[in-house]
Amino acid sequence: MFKSLRNDIPASIVVFFVALPLCLGIALASGAPLFSGLIAGIVGGVIVGSLSGSKIGVSGPAAGLAAIVLTAIGTVGGFQNFLVAVVLAGVIQLLFGVLKAGIIAYYFPASVIKGMLTGIGIIIILKQIPHFFGYDPNPEGDFAFFEVSGDNTFSSLIKTINNIIPGSALIGIVGLGILILWEKVLSKKGKIFQLIQGPLVAVIAGIVFYAFTKSHDSLSIAGIHLVSVPVPEDAASFLGQFSFPNFSVITQQDIWIVAFTLALVASLETLLCVEATDKLDPNKNVTPTNRELFAQGAGNIISGLIGGLPITQVIVRSSANIQSGGKSKMSTIIHGFFLLISIILIPKLLNMIPLSVLAAILLVVGYKLAKPQLFKKMYDLGWKQFVPFTVTVLGIIFIDLLYGIGLGLLVGIVVILIKSYQNSHFLHKEDVSNGVQKLKMTLAEEVTFFNKGAILKELDRIPRDSYVELDVRKTRYLDNDIIEILDDFAYKAKERNITIKLISERGTVVNPPSYIEFFKLRPVTEQFTN
Repeated sequence: MFKSLRNDIPASIVVFFVALPLCLGIALASGAPLFSGLIAGIVGGVIVGSLSGSKIGVSGPAAGLAAIVLTAIGTVGGFQNFLVAVVLAGVIQLLFGVLKAGIIAYYFPASVIKGMLTGIGIIIILKQIPHFFGYDPNPEGDFAFFEVSGDNTFSSLIKTINNIIPGSALIGIVGLGILILWEKVLSKKGKIFQLIQGPLVAVIAGIVFYAFTKSHDSLSIAGIHLVSVPVPEDAASFLGQFSFPNFSVITQQDIWIVAFTLALVASLETLLCVEATDKLDPNKNVTPTNRELFAQGAGNIISGLIGGLPITQVIVRSSANIQSGGKSKMSTIIHGFFLLISIILIPKLLNMIPLSVLAAILLVVGYKLAKPQLFKKMYDLGWKQFVPFTVTVLGIIFIDLLYGIGLGLLVGIVVILIKSYQNSHFLHKEDVSNGVQKLKMTLAEEVTFFNKGAILKELDRIPRDSYVELDVRKTRYLDNDIIEILDDFAYKAKERNITIKLISERGTVVNPPSYIEFFKLRPVTEQFTN
């Protein structure tokens, strides 16, 4: 891990600046103390980063859980009661890891995962444009279409036009210019520009701009447009920001319902992010998913015990890590220590960072996730890839992350069913001799109840007085539903003077009296094995 520090340290700085406002914004959107978001970010970096098998995944509080947390805090009777559910959710995740539930991640189509990355990229861009121009009605962590402020994604963009803060917009544009210049030009000029990352320079420029313009009426940036880290007066007040779970409520039913909900949603979101992060990884590392569930569970137990929000692996921070050149888990761990050290030693300095500069960093991250070329690439792959991809993107933009993924997966399943319907068999029409139409139907390797409609339709269209060869030599699985259809067709075939020749590895039979009797000689999965 220490061999790649020259890549990991600059990357960790970028992830730190991305994570800081998101930790605070998600806590605000969740109705939890702001400090709880920072705790989750620190635990996600240091603890989960150390235990995880992912080299470039970054964990912390997740926007996808904000609505659940907001509702749950009220349901269980307060934040300290809610922390009990967080601890229990961590224990349940440990159990998921032991039961090897991580395999679920491999059952999501690539088109849905790519749609998730693209949808998140577009959401980041749409949500950060208001912050970029100084219009900040909603928290940084609010990624849902309908915002806690009462607006939605697009109404906020419209309102931004009439609420531009000149100082925020100016330093945002300058920061974005620095980021583009650094990546496109300066990073290729020398090693110093690779070691010192553009986001760090943009943040320093933002602090300097704020310091020099705070007495200038037209360009000054108000406190609501700056990072807002809690500033403790002394060690006692710092320690006083920690909350601890009230375990006296552990027997309450609501606590366990919230715990299972958090464990399921957090695990699913983590597994999806793991799959997406591995696809972004230029080194194509494969994350052990069961170990990841174990790491997330341990992180949630510790976070809950000291007053933090629930944790998942987060694609925004992970993609920022990858794009900044992170090579090992050290970038994740170091970013966690940066969060811890900064809120202890320099909270006042952090509170001088304009949100518009951080928005500029996130705009670059969002663009890299949702490049326009990807839409053309998915379109060129055909409708079976493009439709689930598009549905996932639109679902994430207009509803939220999990709904979008669910819709994309549902469409992907429908596509599979359609192709299964189409690929159940092959019907070849041969010559007509003596007025008899000769046909040959070859069944696929696996024929299930999904294929009932296609096979029924084909059998019904066979004309009277035909000769049909039914070839099942390549079939290795034949569902009982299909056998019953064939049995029913044998009865109809007699009425329509259709001769059926059944060809199998076990022999050839003309007009078998009963397909059910023919195929029941062996278990269904072995019926054509010699």
